[in-house]
Amino acid sequence: MRILKFIALAILIFYLYNLQGEVFKSDSSSVRSVIDFSLQNIDGRYLSLNDFPDSKGFIIVFTCNHCPFAKLYPGRLNKLNEKYAPLHVPLIAINSVDSLDFEEETLMIMKQKALENKFTFPYLRDVTQEVAKTFGADKTPHAFVIWKENNQWIIRYNGALDDNGAEPEKVTHAFVADAVDALLEGHKIKDPETNSIGCAIKFR
Repeated sequence: MRILKFIALAILIFYLYNLQGEVFKSDSSSVRSVIDFSLQNIDGRYLSLNDFPDSKGFIIVFTCNHCPFAKLYPGRLNKLNEKYAPLHVPLIAINSVDSLDFEEETLMIMKQKALENKFTFPYLRDVTQEVAKTFGADKTPHAFVIWKENNQWIIRYNGALDDNGAEPEKVTHAFVADAVDALLEGHKIKDPETNSIGCAIKFR
């Protein structure tokens, strides 16, 4: 019985360790590129990476309307875009959650969400979920930093936005901001991959 309790305690500690956004193993050989996409924005227009010809990179955040974790971040997404878009690293939010599973994820409600939270960035609808699959996004929110290298978009960061969703004032590791700062300064990213915490994206 004591052995079972020990195992259960060890599993709980491991879970809580990862829940805090601690870095999990990253393999530099897993660096990969993603191709451009064209998705509908909440204003009805279709946007692609090529519509930002001066961009050095992008902050791509897969998010949604219904997820409690995603609801913690609109203000922080605005701040990221306001800080880095003038430095040619704009933020793009993408909703890949199936509206057949969650009716809150329709384009109309996405538009309402953007207006309520005064989004300063595009909020795109990934109806086929192909863009999420291409990136390997599996949670909301799930953040990526991609960088233009040799005319390719290379994923340089993958994971959580930061290490404290519930209490932004207590964030000690702003993973996305740190990654972008490092890339802009020509430095190596300290934490290129972290554990994204959020609601699972259910693929068809």
